[in-house]
Amino acid sequence: MDQSVFIRCLLNIWGVILFLRLSWVTGQCGIIQAILVATCGNLVTFITALSMSAISTNGVIKGGGTYYMISRSLGPEFGGAIGLVFSLANAVNAAMHTVGFCESMNDLLATQGVKIVDGSVNDIRIIGTITLIACTAICIIGMAWENRAQLILLVVLVVAILDFVVGAFVGPMSDEEIARGFVGLNGTVFMDNLYADYRKDDIGVQQSFFVVFSVFFPACTGIMAGANISGDLKDPSSAIPKGTLLAIAVSYSSYLVFILLSGAGVVRDATGDVSQVANWTFTNCTDIECEFGLQNNNQVMELMSIFGPLIYAGCFAATLSSALASLVSAPRIFQALCKDKLYPGIAFFGKGYGSGDQPYRGYALTFLISLVFLLIGRLDSIAPIITNFFLASYALINLSTFHASLQKGPGWRPTFTYYNKWLSLTGALLCTAIMFLIQWWTALLTFIIILLLYVVVQYRKPDVNWGSSTQAQTYKLALSSVTSLSHIEEHVKTYRPQILVLCGMPSSRPPLLHFANSITKKMSLLIAGQCFPVQQSYRVKQQLVHEATMWLDNNKIKAFYAVADGPSMDMAARSLMTNSGIGKLHPNTVIMGFKADWSTCSSGDLDAYFKTIHYAFDLHLAVGILRVEGGMDYSSIVDSLPAKVKHIKSEISTSPDGPQRYQDYSNEVSLEDENPGFGNQSQKREENKDATPKTIDAMLRFNAKQPKGTIDVWWLFDDGGLTLLLPYILTTRAHWSECSLRIFCLANNKDDLASEQLRMTELLCKFRIDFSDVIMIPDIQKKPKEESQDEFNNLINKFKVNEEQEGATGHECITEAEMIALREKTNRHIRLRELLLQHSRKATMVVMTLPIPVVGTVSAPLYMAWLETLTKDMPPFFLIRGNQTSVITFYS
Repeated sequence: MDQSVFIRCLLNIWGVILFLRLSWVTGQCGIIQAILVATCGNLVTFITALSMSAISTNGVIKGGGTYYMISRSLGPEFGGAIGLVFSLANAVNAAMHTVGFCESMNDLLATQGVKIVDGSVNDIRIIGTITLIACTAICIIGMAWENRAQLILLVVLVVAILDFVVGAFVGPMSDEEIARGFVGLNGTVFMDNLYADYRKDDIGVQQSFFVVFSVFFPACTGIMAGANISGDLKDPSSAIPKGTLLAIAVSYSSYLVFILLSGAGVVRDATGDVSQVANWTFTNCTDIECEFGLQNNNQVMELMSIFGPLIYAGCFAATLSSALASLVSAPRIFQALCKDKLYPGIAFFGKGYGSGDQPYRGYALTFLISLVFLLIGRLDSIAPIITNFFLASYALINLSTFHASLQKGPGWRPTFTYYNKWLSLTGALLCTAIMFLIQWWTALLTFIIILLLYVVVQYRKPDVNWGSSTQAQTYKLALSSVTSLSHIEEHVKTYRPQILVLCGMPSSRPPLLHFANSITKKMSLLIAGQCFPVQQSYRVKQQLVHEATMWLDNNKIKAFYAVADGPSMDMAARSLMTNSGIGKLHPNTVIMGFKADWSTCSSGDLDAYFKTIHYAFDLHLAVGILRVEGGMDYSSIVDSLPAKVKHIKSEISTSPDGPQRYQDYSNEVSLEDENPGFGNQSQKREENKDATPKTIDAMLRFNAKQPKGTIDVWWLFDDGGLTLLLPYILTTRAHWSECSLRIFCLANNKDDLASEQLRMTELLCKFRIDFSDVIMIPDIQKKPKEESQDEFNNLINKFKVNEEQEGATGHECITEAEMIALREKTNRHIRLRELLLQHSRKATMVVMTLPIPVVGTVSAPLYMAWLETLTKDMPPFFLIRGNQTSVITFYS
């Protein structure tokens, strides 16, 4: 066993309570209950020591002691809260021991008839302030002497205790000692002091078991002293448990000995009148206020000793060493907390000076806090405050061990195995129960403060990763939930749109991500997907995941990021669709940006985009395509873009087939674009797009309050209701709250529009969809205007070929046969364009059922021409098509 642990713990445990209050505890509680008080206190510290030993042997404990243990075990939320509380506890502890020193000094001065003001509280405040200044100065100058002086201090304490024990057996050596209540070990006195005699204190507070316990409990603290130096120990897994537990056992034994000896040798009340010794009336305090005896005299230990000055020396050594230790610990704990930057505005106190990283600013703050509590001037008032703080700390230490053990994480491997998770839980509950039994409102206030501090850290989400047990619990809960979800059959009432957005790097296309996030926010799965037409290395993928995740977190978007590569863009996209998610948490909807450069891009690029839509429908996924004015690609104004582009291109160019792959990559995407996803790849952009306020507004258009207006929903076909559900979800979001739904439907019976509108209105009401108007469209089959047809023909002229030319160009084309076969559908889309301009030109947004590209029937250019016709020069336009799965119902 490393003796330094034992010595440090014993020096911190033996303190002011032993010398100045244990006799009072015996007088108030009686011998039986006093032993119970000591047993309860040491039971708490024994269980906590087992838990602490487990934590401290699961890795090196760095600066911060208790704060470091709890924060790295339970996470920054609890760690930050208890770090502040424990720092305050140590500052108050310094005040308590300073007050104890002052009480003893006052008693010593009183024996010489000396006082400063009143020989009571005011003298304590004066002496205490001077002492606190001196102790703080010593801490600032340096505590190098403290390690060397530990053994000397321990010897002084042991000699003082032995002086008391020997004196108790020797008995009183003068009538004056007898008059003050020390009558020697006596069976009658033992029986008289066996049971409790709770009284009011000098300020009128009625004592009880738990009130006395709150005063005594600081005598049990100090068990963290060994864990705090774990990094300096040769074998912490052995030294910490053995040294701490032995210190608890020795101190507990000494308390029992003191209780038994003082209870058997000193009466509860004594007058101090030597003339009353002969007739044994010095115990009669009926008509006078006695100043001596267990209940009244705090210097019983000095009274019973052989040589009184040794007791004063022991008391001074215990109180001052504990005060110095607390004055050193509090700033160090607070400094560790400040360096972790868990709370705003405290980093100022984290600055260290010199080679020892001295927290001088922390010393100043600790001094001020200690001074405030020192000015209370009453040890009995300060001790319960410390008890409350330490019990809260010990409760969390036990909870940390229980929680870490319960999660069974592979990282939980303490070398100290003599602990039990259920015993740790019992310790946590015991600490909590005692806190409330002592004083329920202070316990409640402490937990409220801890809760508020917890919420602050949880809200701020500091960038720390300590591998805490809360992370392990999150994993276990997530795994359990996903597994359970896999055994639950899907139901229309529990449908949630789980979206895969083919956006590339999230920072490149914020409008697409923000729009998708408006749908899934706080309710369902969102995955941002990036596709590469060439294989990427693991290192590049990890870098992309890191940067994308940071962007999503910074923009408060609850989403995952996934990256896939393949022999082509469409195959990479297919890989994303099939492999994203786990169990029931997988995408059921794919959202893409509209490909505005479809008429000018390469044939392979257009074909990949078109095939991606096919793959999505083949995989039974809903498909959405979003188009906004000006496009969605803002990668050129993202600050971090150039470095990442160079990084990716460098990775490609250094591969074995680098030159060819680099050329293929350059052909597929714009050289300024890091993301070959399926967003708007309009024209070759200029190398730098100015980040003007207008550009920024456009980039964040869906992350801001939308203008008051309507979302026009053109519900053309029954796709399961997704075309209706998604715009309804948008209206429930704060950014879209000023928008109302207008529903446009095709009339089946042109001659009875009123009844058709009524039926649709009733249906929407059954679906519980709020809307402002329902508009029936009766003339969809009407032939479009000639100018509209000419405009459409201009779009597709470059793709038209005759039968002889088909296949000869090597590019996607539109044949005469295709035009004839799909003339009705083409005219329908041209006519829809005219109706859109008539009804929805000023809408805030337009949502329309997406046409299905039937495989082998419609070519990519013709299909894209349909979409171009519908969406060109319109407000933000969202084309969406469900997979025929019902997503809304009017059943309860």
